[in-house]
Amino acid sequence: MTTHTRAALEAVALGKRFGRRGGWALRDCAFRLPAGRICAVVGPNGAGKSTLLALAAGLLGPTEGSVSVLGADPARARARVGFVAQGKPLHPQLTVAETLRMGADLNPGRWDRATAERVVTAGGLDPDARIRSLSGGQHTRVALALALGKRTELLLLDEPMADLDPLARHDLMGLLMGQSAQHGTTIVMSSHVVAELEDSCDHLLLLGGGRIRLAGDIDELLAAHTRLSVPAGSADLSTHTVVESRTTGRQLSALIRPGAAPLPADWRTGPPTLEDLILAHLRNPGATALTTTAPARTEEIRQTEQTEETTA
Repeated sequence: MTTHTRAALEAVALGKRFGRRGGWALRDCAFRLPAGRICAVVGPNGAGKSTLLALAAGLLGPTEGSVSVLGADPARARARVGFVAQGKPLHPQLTVAETLRMGADLNPGRWDRATAERVVTAGGLDPDARIRSLSGGQHTRVALALALGKRTELLLLDEPMADLDPLARHDLMGLLMGQSAQHGTTIVMSSHVVAELEDSCDHLLLLGGGRIRLAGDIDELLAAHTRLSVPAGSADLSTHTVVESRTTGRQLSALIRPGAAPLPADWRTGPPTLEDLILAHLRNPGATALTTTAPARTEEIRQTEQTEETTA
């Protein structure tokens, strides 16, 4: 039997449709996220980012396929997962201090009071202020304090920094990176700010039209692509996977995944940036998708779970 190394998050042929006649929010998604990564989930509005995170959090069930979290069904792994939804729901009548006490009561034995209080204190929040009186950014701080205070193995964040100012985003991003480094926490966060993600994330899930366009370690995905510029009409790209190409005047610019044959020495080539990579794939949804961390087969996952249940 093949041994399956447990991942933080894994999807096999995952799909989600809302209603019998509704459209597919996700379709045929397959990827494997190793533990300990900081993963960016990127894509345009309506790409399925929030749906994917809700499935991982166990708030939705898949229409087809499967998703496993920390080697288990999302519902069974819920105590080990922290989730901050886009709306960041909190009890409006509670104060900041009461909200943190509620977090401690709901997570006995593993509540990290120091980290939770650090998040709210850094924002200058009054502990006696009621949640309903807070600004959007302050509301976000309290929600993140609850998630980080829970000290989970997997942290799912849906657009967590959207309503924070640049200084607060930098501070909280540093805190998240420290959490991952110190405790091995896997962090999965959706965002539209690509430049911000490039400095902090080491793994990428790019969604487009409800499907996975790119999945894998960012360094590996970048290394698999090359940006080139050559005189128009002089380049034969037929042996390479072309993600995007444009001709301006007499010059051809393209983003490709090189084939087996080496590129001609007289071609001007260079590595793409993360923004180059993401935008090229989103502008060209017909380009061949790439997953560098393939999921295990469904049968391997099933056999592994049966073995773990037998030996538990």
